[in-house]
Amino acid sequence: MFWNETALSTRTSSTSGTLAPQRITVDASYGSAPRQYEYRGAWVIAASGEYDLASIAPLQEALKAAARKYPKVVLDASAVTFADSAFLNLLILAHQTASLRIVAPSRQVQRLFGISGVDSVLEIRQTIEEATAS
Repeated sequence: MFWNETALSTRTSSTSGTLAPQRITVDASYGSAPRQYEYRGAWVIAASGEYDLASIAPLQEALKAAARKYPKVVLDASAVTFADSAFLNLLILAHQTASLRIVAPSRQVQRLFGISGVDSVLEIRQTIEEATAS
């Protein structure tokens, strides 16, 4: 493999994420499982850290499971520090199969959305409250 698996498993960074209704600080690691909870009849997935082809699986499983069970799925992307085409592809597929709303995407994610043009396709909201109400 072209990466050091030992370094990969210990790589962490501190970021903040938004959980309804208050902000909390989370420890985001590469490929970590997202936090999930029900809020106002929607399933909220709070993603954090870095998402690429090697680390997308936990988020993919969470979105698939949520789409099967809940009519509305909310992805809190405020603590995503890196995302690439694998993340973008996952969101587009989830959008096609579920009522997906993206909340407070980080600056890096906003840039990815703008460059790719999906910011005009995905439903982007500022807060979890706004995403669950619409």
